[in-house]
Amino acid sequence: MSDREKRISLLAESLPLAVADAGDGQTYLVLHGGAGPGSMMGLAQQLAQHGRAVVPTCPGFNAEPRPEWFATVGDLALAFLALLERRNLSKVVLVGNSFGGWIAAEMALRHSPRIAGVVLLNGVGIDTGSPEKKIVDPSTVPPAERSALSFHDPSKGFPPPSPDQLAVIVENQKTMRLYAGGPALFDPNLRARLGGISVPVLVAWGTSDRIVDADYGRLWAQSIPGARFHAIAEAGHFPHLEQPERVLGLIEDFGAGL
Repeated sequence: MSDREKRISLLAESLPLAVADAGDGQTYLVLHGGAGPGSMMGLAQQLAQHGRAVVPTCPGFNAEPRPEWFATVGDLALAFLALLERRNLSKVVLVGNSFGGWIAAEMALRHSPRIAGVVLLNGVGIDTGSPEKKIVDPSTVPPAERSALSFHDPSKGFPPPSPDQLAVIVENQKTMRLYAGGPALFDPNLRARLGGISVPVLVAWGTSDRIVDADYGRLWAQSIPGARFHAIAEAGHFPHLEQPERVLGLIEDFGAGL
């Protein structure tokens, strides 16, 4: 989808980064989760029709190089902030799904003047507020069960992977757990820090998600000053895949109002 430079080096030229970048106008930094950048490309292509969509691939995903020292969500946040600087992007709306929502929150907490707002799509990264409730680690369940947990309509889930694709998926999940610091998929300190976010935030949530349910989404919204929660019916962990037009409208309306 990119008509701009697809590979750049950041952080004193020490970090190679793959970036898809297309369109002009309101800029959206689109951040993927454990499903990899391909899970966000459809949304990015839609956003690029009326704005600019920038999609970095997290180092270590899709066989992209990851320096050994680059190993935390904070590292990702700093790298993507450096990307905004390198591309001289302003009034950027961060759009993060799942693990990408965690990255977006960490970016917003660093108060870059280049960030105008944040859209969280079924994000992970905070504790559930209850020891009885846990975030489901998708890598621990069989593919069919994973689709049932992740999608309102499992028939709209990801197609069965080829052996080569499965190997990439396994490595992507390992990389995500590395960044997350383990299989729990949250930072126990993040929820207490969310009060420091000072830009507008929209928490949009597929209500059929059984990886992290709608109450978890409401907890995100309640933890961020002024955040707005919007439930998306008939959608699960990837609402932009099951209800693309509704999610696109929410994001574009949010961006237009900043």
